[in-house]
Amino acid sequence: MKIALLAPSKSIHTHKWALFYQSQGIDIKVYTFKDHYSEENAKQVPTEILPKLLPSKASYIAAAPALKKMLKDWNPDILHSHYVSSYGLLGAIVNYKKYFVSVWGKDIFVVPKKSRLNKKLIEFTLSKATAIFSTSRVMAKETNLYTNRSVEVTPFGVDIEKFYPSTNLDDAEDKIIIGTVKALEDKYGIADLVKGFALFHKEFPNSELLITGDGPQRAEYEQLAKDLGIEEVTTFTGKVPNTEVPTIIRKMSIFAVPSTEDSESFGVAAVEAMACGVPVVVSNVGGLPEVVVQDVTGIVTDKESPEQLATAFKKLARNSDLRAAMGQAGVAHVKEHYSWIDNAHYMLSLYEKYNSVR
Repeated sequence: MKIALLAPSKSIHTHKWALFYQSQGIDIKVYTFKDHYSEENAKQVPTEILPKLLPSKASYIAAAPALKKMLKDWNPDILHSHYVSSYGLLGAIVNYKKYFVSVWGKDIFVVPKKSRLNKKLIEFTLSKATAIFSTSRVMAKETNLYTNRSVEVTPFGVDIEKFYPSTNLDDAEDKIIIGTVKALEDKYGIADLVKGFALFHKEFPNSELLITGDGPQRAEYEQLAKDLGIEEVTTFTGKVPNTEVPTIIRKMSIFAVPSTEDSESFGVAAVEAMACGVPVVVSNVGGLPEVVVQDVTGIVTDKESPEQLATAFKKLARNSDLRAAMGQAGVAHVKEHYSWIDNAHYMLSLYEKYNSVR
């Protein structure tokens, strides 16, 4: 089988899928724009750069003739676009014989609501697809606002060989470390996390806040921590290599994902934390309530509520047995539902299913 991925080459998700397909003996090639290109990833996965002839969204439309020629030359069995509003549109215009599209979040929750034209383009793209994929049920339901076609739910699991519980029995029980690993933007609720921790810290002074990631609002959040008097117990690590993320998560007593928008379509960060045996506190947006079992693997709160975050943190901080039980339940939950290798093989089975349809 030959698969063409139409997606950002520099995306860790694109690269992860491509390497998996290669490991299964599948010929794979990534088609991407230069500003989405990764020279490092291209050393491992054959990658073609698409010409960017026009600015913004028009570039996807303008690249169609070039992509059509590239596909004719290589003749893959399947063309799979990621992001329905961008690479998805390009793939739909090409009108390939077997065309799959994956929705990712903002492209289906936000973009079609911005204008009537956007809505029509999303509907057009979905109408051209042989198969449509979503990482969560809630996003599949949203996708069905724009198509009456069946949407396959394909969770984006985590590598449980890398994300696993700490084996260090000497981990400090007296200090509560609350943390997250996210881009530093308002849509991920970082300000709510800082405020919630500040409320929590008043009752639990022997606690720390660990925020890993970078983004345009980092300075704003650092100033907020200073204003709330928690600067000395708050660490902003900045962005770290993906290989270091499991180690950082294992340092945490509680992992928080207080996102504010439904475009948090799956919640892979929460799944990674559960795989590491860390109880999670998440907001009730997007796919987060879908991956976290309330009061079993974590606690689900209302979005934009520092007070509820603080209450959840206190509940877990007061009870080490509860934290341990939720951590163990999280590990089991991930192994059963969100193991990357199992999810990847399921996606491959769908490829074979839809590729055989005439």
